[in-house]
Amino acid sequence: MTTGVSRVGRSATGRRALPLFAVAMESTWRSLVGWCVGLTATLCLYLPLFPSIGGGQQMQQLISSLPRELVRTLNYDQIGTGPGYAQSTFFGLMGFVLTTIAVITWGAAAVGGDEESGQLELTLAHGVTRSQVVLERFAALVVRVVVMVLVVFVVVLALNEPSQLGLDTGHLAGMCLEFGLLTLLTGSVALAAGAVTGRRVWGIGAGTAVAVLGYVFNALGNQSEDLQGLHAFSPYHAVFGPNPLTAGADGGVVLAFVVAIAVIVALAVGIFSRRDVGR
Repeated sequence: MTTGVSRVGRSATGRRALPLFAVAMESTWRSLVGWCVGLTATLCLYLPLFPSIGGGQQMQQLISSLPRELVRTLNYDQIGTGPGYAQSTFFGLMGFVLTTIAVITWGAAAVGGDEESGQLELTLAHGVTRSQVVLERFAALVVRVVVMVLVVFVVVLALNEPSQLGLDTGHLAGMCLEFGLLTLLTGSVALAAGAVTGRRVWGIGAGTAVAVLGYVFNALGNQSEDLQGLHAFSPYHAVFGPNPLTAGADGGVVLAFVVAIAVIVALAVGIFSRRDVGR
């Protein structure tokens, strides 16, 4: 069976312009398909329920009976509207969890996982640069995120009318853009931590910390005015706090995420290019 390293060796001879990118996509396409199927199944499970429970009086009464702190923690305060229901149940909860797990797994393995297994030294021996390793594998991560977000956009759009959600197509596109950037930020942190430390576990830990702390700071900041300052440290709140499914994407938030991701990747390239590999 052909290994990833041997494929890199053949590609590095000039047959492919982006050999590491191509190998990364070839080796993970099955998992990408699996995550897309999972996201589709989750959407098909949750969104069609809105007409029966999300927009009914029964659901409103149930939410009203819950402790206000719990409702704010789960971002269920607008669950009675179509955009609020879609954001609360999928984008801000199950979709966030599924895509975060996927990108952290891919990001942590991109450099740190290869170094732990010993494949990275063999890859570098085939005439590719260290910056090329980070950048091409980051590019593969970007493509995977784009594919997942496009699947989400298409499926939500297809379910919008049958599920009586009343979503605006432009607002949905903005939501998907910010949702994808949030996901990519988490994956970029995992990739960078793996590249800096050479350990997959540190990549998983760093990416998980960004996702979990972002969610926790948002939940705590929702509890009272005294704690709202925590929102400034939550990328989760930056995306979901302004309710983009209702108000549309925020250009400032999009720019901030792009800049943050670029800085993280640049730091990963700079540090990885200077440290000893396999030490």
